[in-house]
Amino acid sequence: MTQQTGDSPAGPPAAGGGAGLRLVALAAGFVMAAVDATVVNVAGPPLQHGLRLTLSQLTWVVDGYTLAFAALMLLSGSLADRFGAKRLYLSGMAVFLLASLACAAAPSGGALVAARLVQGLGAALSVPTSLTLLTASFPDPGRRARMVALWASVVSGAMALGPIVGGVLISAWGWRSIFLLNLPVGVAGLVLAARLLPQLPGRVARPAWGGHTAGAATLALLCFVLIQGPVLGWGSPRIVTAAVGFVLAGLGFVRHLSRSSVPVLPASLFRDATFTSANMIGFLLNAGAYGGLYLLGLFVQAARGADALHAGLDLIPATGVFVIGNLSTARLLPRVGARRLVMAGIATAGVASLLSSLVTPGMPYALLAGLVALGNLGIGLAVPAVMAALVNAAGAERANPAAATMNATRQVGTLVGVALTAIVLAASGSHWYTAASWYFAIVGVAFLAGLGLAARFLRPG
Repeated sequence: MTQQTGDSPAGPPAAGGGAGLRLVALAAGFVMAAVDATVVNVAGPPLQHGLRLTLSQLTWVVDGYTLAFAALMLLSGSLADRFGAKRLYLSGMAVFLLASLACAAAPSGGALVAARLVQGLGAALSVPTSLTLLTASFPDPGRRARMVALWASVVSGAMALGPIVGGVLISAWGWRSIFLLNLPVGVAGLVLAARLLPQLPGRVARPAWGGHTAGAATLALLCFVLIQGPVLGWGSPRIVTAAVGFVLAGLGFVRHLSRSSVPVLPASLFRDATFTSANMIGFLLNAGAYGGLYLLGLFVQAARGADALHAGLDLIPATGVFVIGNLSTARLLPRVGARRLVMAGIATAGVASLLSSLVTPGMPYALLAGLVALGNLGIGLAVPAVMAALVNAAGAERANPAAATMNATRQVGTLVGVALTAIVLAASGSHWYTAASWYFAIVGVAFLAGLGLAARFLRPG
């Protein structure tokens, strides 16, 4: 989910403050964004009851955040080049905080969806710039590497704890409290960031507005088609019109990449089969992981009768293994190589998903939870490895746009995975065990297709 912008990574260190406080300042924005991506997985039924949301409205609450995040992530890099990474980071955190207040005070489903879109905007401004500021705050390469590892671990841990924190808060104070959680974290992060982080100068840079607009329109129309299709009917005039608009916007984005003198992304990257395959695999991994968490959060409450607190506890194995997988990859990558790790991880996820598709009312939940956790462990192993394969394919000179592309592609995967959950639920008539079986079967087949891509196109080493 991170990317570097055009600010120099060898910029001046912060004027003052301990390394720990600088790390807190840089982690705060990312932690808020990461927690908000997972905490809503236990808030589904409380939100539906409190605001009388339909399934499609609830899906917009989850996907609206991801949509804005994914659509504006690449633009964030251009804006950081223009105005400076620190200014954009502070602006993004401020926007995120104000949007969190709006979420907590939302009187209706429409107001909540709008506030979530603004939250995604804040995350898109702050998250990509946090790594740029981190590298500038710690110029020594050895110390910087340790800080990056610690920073990533803090964020991964926050994501893993999101469901249980959400469950505790909802049980004690209701669903609005999960958005108020951002206030102390965000205020502390803003104060520390303003005082301690280095001021990196911007430079004259003109964002490729045409390309960014086409890309955002493509994602917005795709999101509308996937979420509203089951509601309005796949052949309805609005869905057909949106589908045509999606195709036209997508073609406009491709045309921009191939013909613009300053494209949003270098088109030459996509001529490399390893780079393109790595992005497709990243898309599949995020779609399966986050769609599955969304489904599981609803499943344990609707099908098993768990409250928000117990739903959060039930999701801990499914989220905690991401951290274990990420940390294991750091140790295994130099010895095993990216290609083998990706293949092992995605094969594990595929087999575990296909076994999960055998779920029935008679299957013990512990068995289903164990299978989901095993699959997510495979995803946790594969994601850092596929990032390494992608960066190696792009080379040092194109590492930044390559990482930006992967980050955006993975967010699009999250968007599609959550929407797929809603489509499966609608098609099954909200028969939870049938929906879960269908979803895991689809994802399992998709993962095995990703395994084929990895075996065919990822370079050894």
